[in-house]
Amino acid sequence: MTPLVAIVGRPNVGKSTLFNRLVGGRPALVHDTPHLTRDRRYGETEYFGRTMRLVDTGGLDPEAAREVIGAGIHRQAMRAIDEADGLVLVVDGRTGVSAIDHELAKQLRATGKPVFLAVNKVDSPANDALVHDFHELALGDAFPISSAHGRGIDALLEAVADAVCGPAPAPEPEPEFDPLFDEAPPEEEKHDDNAPLRVAFVGRPNAGKSSLTNRLLGEERSLVHDVAGTTTDPVDAPFSIGSRNYVLVDTAGIRRKARIERNADIEKLSVTMALSQIERADVAVLVIDAGLGPAEQDARIAGKIEEAGRACVIALNKSDLVTSDAKKSELRELTKDTFHFLPWAPVTMISAARGDGVDRLLDLVDQVAKEHRKRIPTAQLNRFFADVIEEMPPPLHHGHQVTIHYITQATIKPPTFILMCNKPEGMAPSYKRFIANRLRDAYGFRGTPLRIFVKARKDRHKQDD
Repeated sequence: MTPLVAIVGRPNVGKSTLFNRLVGGRPALVHDTPHLTRDRRYGETEYFGRTMRLVDTGGLDPEAAREVIGAGIHRQAMRAIDEADGLVLVVDGRTGVSAIDHELAKQLRATGKPVFLAVNKVDSPANDALVHDFHELALGDAFPISSAHGRGIDALLEAVADAVCGPAPAPEPEPEFDPLFDEAPPEEEKHDDNAPLRVAFVGRPNAGKSSLTNRLLGEERSLVHDVAGTTTDPVDAPFSIGSRNYVLVDTAGIRRKARIERNADIEKLSVTMALSQIERADVAVLVIDAGLGPAEQDARIAGKIEEAGRACVIALNKSDLVTSDAKKSELRELTKDTFHFLPWAPVTMISAARGDGVDRLLDLVDQVAKEHRKRIPTAQLNRFFADVIEEMPPPLHHGHQVTIHYITQATIKPPTFILMCNKPEGMAPSYKRFIANRLRDAYGFRGTPLRIFVKARKDRHKQDD
């Protein structure tokens, strides 16, 4: 049986970010329990031929566990710990050791299972000294990592795999192929062209998500009211038009934490569930009140969409209320500035109340979903990439040449590319951004984030200096 590893820790230490990093940003939600119980999320990861199941858990907080919602989250996490073969305790390197960390470490040691201490948010080697304070938890070696940036993940994953899966199998010989002319065997992709497209409408309260859902369905499936927070649980609604099938998901409005009332536990859980729908969706439609214009909170939600690797469309709703050309021009500029980090996401103006632009919105959803699952053949990709390298070779790293042997697309949803390189540590982030921009120039990928990773491969003909 495939071993199970539980990711645990107190709230806001980065457990879900680590989980998404390990499973490729596409967690599999096995069940939804409405109202007061947060989900456990399961996924799989592989490290050098060894497969592990992962379970993401809610934040463990003994104080919060005295409340109804906190108790439900606590029970879910403890069940995950009980059924797991190995445990990863995630702590926050920036805030230091807390009393809750000590309590959790004591509980995990008592299980007798392998426990690995991941000190998160250690974004550079200069901050590695932060891990020393955590040795007092008596959990053995501490692994400095950055879930957001991928730093230190391989070392953690290797240690976990060795403990729960056993030694790595002998590596198979690297297949001999010329990436300019031959096809590398693609990974098996599980995509059913007949499966309905899952579309989540997300945004701040009163942006018109429920009105938009109802407009598309032609009936009041979601309650619409001008009081913020009318929608709490996500509402799934199957919907078909012509030969196209969808599942539309209306979600609760997502406010800043500071704007949620102190004891509004139901709203907190509703926001959590709304954010989880982003990760389950094929396409996330960020709905914005055009009369108010995009705000910082909209940018945060957009960041969650990009982080989850979902296709995205930005819909400026209530656009019938923006009548003057000057106001429309101002709205376009504000939208461009607010979402400067998502230049690939299409923006459309709609009116759910009148139905203006709703058909165009669905067309955009179909287009970005297609781009989200686009695959470029390896031979074609490398012929293109030869021109890219000729245009701008990778910058030197400590005076040494960085050689990219070839590029291949590993997965879809989102499109993910692997650069085989002699010096992965020398691949500058700016050069990866340059490659991403050239990929978009050549192949579109409108409406979807791209992922670019670098892996080591020695030059067969010449050893590095």
